Amino acid sequence: MMPHLRLILRIALILAWSVCMIPLHLICRLLGKPRLIPPFFLHVVGHIAGLRVQVRGQPEKNALLLANHVSWLDILALAGAARSAFVAHDGLAGQKLLKWLCEQNETIFIARHHRSTLTEQTGAIRQALGKRPLTIFPEGTTSDGTGILPFKSALLAAIDPLKSQTTRVQPVALLYEEATDIAWVGEGATNVRMVLSRRKSVHLTIHFLPPLEGPDCADRKSMAAAAQRAIAQSLTS
Repeated sequence: MMPHLRLILRIALILAWSVCMIPLHLICRLLGKPRLIPPFFLHVVGHIAGLRVQVRGQPEKNALLLANHVSWLDILALAGAARSAFVAHDGLAGQKLLKWLCEQNETIFIARHHRSTLTEQTGAIRQALGKRPLTIFPEGTTSDGTGILPFKSALLAAIDPLKSQTTRVQPVALLYEEATDIAWVGEGATNVRMVLSRRKSVHLTIHFLPPLEGPDCADRKSMAAAAQRAIAQSLTS
């Protein structure tokens, strides 16, 4: 099949899936089950896009997940594997439809360049903890697939100090077979078109690593550094 036909077919399937699932999601919301559909919806969107996921380890219940960030596919994969909500850059909120879709999975939008709102942002993260897994991408952006960027610790102020034993901080390593080919760098729409036009599937292994413990949980900087070390080791092992 020609790449442009594959792109059209996948977009059509995603739209058809959305038409089927959005009304069902709205019904579930009325019945008090707003989290039932969105993770499954995102998982299937990933499958339509060609994403094939292998999972190693287990996500901790209601943990704060710290993951490396390579592609927009990361969100679809972790929603399916861990039923996670996400902390996302507020640039995604600029498009009303995309913002609405993100909000259905309880996305928390943050403005990393507005330091004055850090207290409000960490407060929103703190309120979301303990209800379901929540993923933060501490790099703050996607890498080019050749390695990981330094982890920023500012948003981890939401759990600093880590007093509650019910909040586990779990590093998650996302390892793509062809990371440099699918990495989300440059213009977003171009990357989406490229991924949806691929003939080959996108193979991803998700490593749910052991939760941080002891001195690694001493403060936000310790947590960020420990998670980065664990993920970097997993990606190269």
